[in-house]
Amino acid sequence: MSDADLLTLTQWLSPAFPVGSFAYSHGLETVIAEGDVSSPATLQDWLEDVLRFGAGRTDAILLAHAMRRTIPLDHLAAFAGALAPSRERHQETMEQGAAFTRAVNALTGADRPAMALPVAVGAAAADLDLPAARVAALYLHAVASNLVSVAVRFVPLGQTDGQRVLSRLHPVISDVAVDAAKAELSDIGGACFGAGLAAIRHEAQAVRLFKT
Repeated sequence: MSDADLLTLTQWLSPAFPVGSFAYSHGLETVIAEGDVSSPATLQDWLEDVLRFGAGRTDAILLAHAMRRTIPLDHLAAFAGALAPSRERHQETMEQGAAFTRAVNALTGADRPAMALPVAVGAAAADLDLPAARVAALYLHAVASNLVSVAVRFVPLGQTDGQRVLSRLHPVISDVAVDAAKAELSDIGGACFGAGLAAIRHEAQAVRLFKT
């Protein structure tokens, strides 16, 4: 495993990379406004479910298959888009994926088309000397970090409480990443219905700070 490649991946997944992830809440804004997420404990429970049973696990499996190139990328990208449970969730993954691809293309000279975020990250990371489980773990950490930041700003939570939640999610992130790296596409399936319904309700929310 190359330190240079690990640093490259860290750059791609950092808040400084021009993907605009800060503008998306993955439906979290809705459940905060409704009072279902109002403390470090409820935030941790919500994010753990998203990681284990929702888009976290699904995205990690898609990313791993993009790295392994088990099927054509355009087919995998179309499948990833079809898995989005609502208009906003589709917007979230496609807009961030397009921004990620533009930035990586500009940096590397690649000419990949826009695609859903986990497939875009996996396709780019396939050129790095890194195992799929490591890439998936850092991807999931970036997703969780962004959602913790949403809660810190909107609940609001203290910065220290937010970091405690993120730290406590590390074992979950590791478990999901390891499982995703060896999973088949047919293993994709979710039971995180609350997050999907929250994203749908967000579309009609009267006051919104986030795009999703």
